[in-house]
Amino acid sequence: MAAYNTPLGDMDKPTALKSRVNAPLFEEEDIEDYHDSLWGYTRADRADMLRMGKMQELRRNYRPLSALAFTVILQGTWEVLMTASSQGLIDGGPAGLIWSFVWTWFGFSTVMLSLAEMASMAPTAGGQYHWVSEFSPPSVQKPFSFFIGWMSTLSWQAGTASGPFLVGTLIQSSVVVMYPDYAPTNWQGTLMVIAVTILVWFLNIWGSRAMPIFQNIMLVVHVFGFLVMIIVFWLLSPRATAKVTFTEFSNGGGWGSTGLALMVGQLSSIYACICSDSAAHMAEEIKDASKTVPRTIIGAYLMNGFLGIVFLISYMFMMTDVEAAINDATGYPHIWVFSQAVSPGGVVALNTIPTVLIFAGTLTYNISTSRQTWSFARDRGLPFSDWIGHVDPKLEIPANSVTVTCLITIGLSLINIGSDVAFNAIISLNVVSLMITYVFSIGAVLYRRIKHPELLPSCHWSLGKWGVPINIAGVLYSFHAFFWCFWPEGTPVTPETFNWAIVMFFGVFFISLIDYVIRGRKQYKGPAVLVEGFKAQ
Repeated sequence: MAAYNTPLGDMDKPTALKSRVNAPLFEEEDIEDYHDSLWGYTRADRADMLRMGKMQELRRNYRPLSALAFTVILQGTWEVLMTASSQGLIDGGPAGLIWSFVWTWFGFSTVMLSLAEMASMAPTAGGQYHWVSEFSPPSVQKPFSFFIGWMSTLSWQAGTASGPFLVGTLIQSSVVVMYPDYAPTNWQGTLMVIAVTILVWFLNIWGSRAMPIFQNIMLVVHVFGFLVMIIVFWLLSPRATAKVTFTEFSNGGGWGSTGLALMVGQLSSIYACICSDSAAHMAEEIKDASKTVPRTIIGAYLMNGFLGIVFLISYMFMMTDVEAAINDATGYPHIWVFSQAVSPGGVVALNTIPTVLIFAGTLTYNISTSRQTWSFARDRGLPFSDWIGHVDPKLEIPANSVTVTCLITIGLSLINIGSDVAFNAIISLNVVSLMITYVFSIGAVLYRRIKHPELLPSCHWSLGKWGVPINIAGVLYSFHAFFWCFWPEGTPVTPETFNWAIVMFFGVFFISLIDYVIRGRKQYKGPAVLVEGFKAQ
């Protein structure tokens, strides 16, 4: 194994660290020299980073509880089911939302199990594009991982933009409740998005070391907020019968059959179940990552799934007039449900809970997104990679990547001034582009498991003999979700109701293809070339 030309003793440790970021391989002795200066860096983490050919650059200040809190808050299943359920209510109704969440949760469980195992094999902030590179056939690993890196970056950046938008519109909805004559405008919503984004930027750069404590506090708020909602629903709200809630479906989108409407409406449930894999993008900041990250992915998915189904059933029982809820002046059905139980002041108080939690999720989402973007830039997968991939030596975070992520969010929010349809189309890319990364990454490890199982890295969290069937199920379900996420909300389809995600998806695909031909095929080598013991099979 090649060593660095400059020994650590010739320079101070931060300078040495910074100068060796792009070096492909290094001596384990070098890591051991500065091991004690990297807080939370264990022998297992050192061995994993050595095997993947990566230099430890970020402070590992997340422990099992804070990592779990991070992932639970980012996924925010019950909050998403409350604030982003309109499509499911239109296409399927309360019964459709409940049953689509059940099958979606079981379907995604195979996806999360597969991702958890790969996170244990290769605990890196790169996530899916790294796994595609390491486990794919060598003939396609470079272009495939480059494409998935772009898709993963697109997904997380688009998803990050949805958080400030939700926070801003939730604030506007509270104003509407207190001042019914107030008519929210797109430009006012955009200003709120920008204000929230600037606050996120400040906190995620200058408050980065306090984030694990903040996440722990928000985990408590997440659970107690859930309990408050359940208590208010069952004690104060009028409710429908069990027969209506569980067995009566609707087809508000005008589709040819109720079954087709259910397939289209499942997007609400899909959106609520994704992103448990966010822990993988924090792998280089989590102590003992090969053990903690997979446990976090599965633990967060189970916890949010349980809270989600209990909340959703309770919420749908209170949905006594679906049409009135969908057409509420605020644009949020849950505001109508609140108004049936409490006074306007109580509605605002209750609405504060999801607003605060979604803001916390926005902070967390920005962190995960910036780490994924930084990692792809570190491997020279993005334009301006040297700048985006820089780590601030004092803060020990990729501050430039945080800044880029916030600028992209602000840029996307400007589109909302002219057309909220175009903005929502960009946000929907969060789901479709994430699904394709699941298909490719799980497909890659399935290939390696079948063709060359001896080349799979040993790991602390393995699927064992169940690996092949679980991987197959994960690929099939991811492709299923990918297909249905392109459908519009209803018929007839007009430019205002068309799901522009398909146009945006293939537009970015061609942009990534052009970037690969012009720049990527020369500069991007793919993480696999750095992996110790990699063999072309």
